[in-house]
Amino acid sequence: MFVRRLGQNGRRAKCSTGAHCPQILEMTDGDFAIVGLDIKKEAAGALPPGPGVSPSEGIVKIPRDVMVAAMADILAVT
Repeated sequence: MFVRRLGQNGRRAKCSTGAHCPQILEMTDGDFAIVGLDIKKEAAGALPPGPGVSPSEGIVKIPRDVMVAAMADILAVT
């Protein structure tokens, strides 16, 4: 299901407890999965015009440093 964690660049994960470990994962089908804080309840009503969130979708917050670290890996995916 998952190919690799993005943005790690050979570093050990900051999280050793297995909880509260935001990250971006590349999946075998080429899509990405996000592990982060579920903010759907708080954020769904504050979305700008256009986007919506179905009952089967979520809104996930990940720290900026996690996204920035993963950007090069995401762009390198072919």
